[in-house]
Amino acid sequence: MDVPTLLGTAFALAMDTVAVAVAAGISLPAVTRRHIFRLAWHFGLFQFLMPVLGWGAGMTVRPLIERFDHWVAFGLLVFVGGNMIRESLSGRATSSRAGDPSRGAHLVILSIATSIDALAVGLSFAVLNMQIWVPALVIGAVTALCTAAGLHAGKRIRKASLISACADVLGGVVLIGIGLKILFAHGVGFGGGS
Repeated sequence: MDVPTLLGTAFALAMDTVAVAVAAGISLPAVTRRHIFRLAWHFGLFQFLMPVLGWGAGMTVRPLIERFDHWVAFGLLVFVGGNMIRESLSGRATSSRAGDPSRGAHLVILSIATSIDALAVGLSFAVLNMQIWVPALVIGAVTALCTAAGLHAGKRIRKASLISACADVLGGVVLIGIGLKILFAHGVGFGGGS
């Protein structure tokens, strides 16, 4: 794979993580170096690991994964986004640990949900008989950098007082929107479908 194609693939895969990072930056009361490190590290790590897992699985599991991968990503994003909205509306989001997307189960769920597409990319690499290690490293590194940039952008957006007042609700809506985008990208509409 040539360098422009690899970088294009890496940036395309990182777009969901950027959106989630912006939402996280908006919803966190203060974005610290620890938040940036944890989110960038985990998103980058999962974006590195998923293509490797997909490549290793090869064609044997591809038909099984393609049928429901978008539903898994959608469900995970709606779960985390819904929790952010619920915590914000109940007043619990003001505590320092409530709704922190860079900790615990939220972090793992978001890491998986935003990297499922990378699993499919790894499967396609296996089908094309391509090596995986260099592309996976580039995908992981680009994702980590884009995640850090997204957190900084979210932090700047949060400074607007109107957004600050409803930050967790906005962050939750963004995550649910990403989940819906994933469904629509897989051809799932409101009338049912795959």
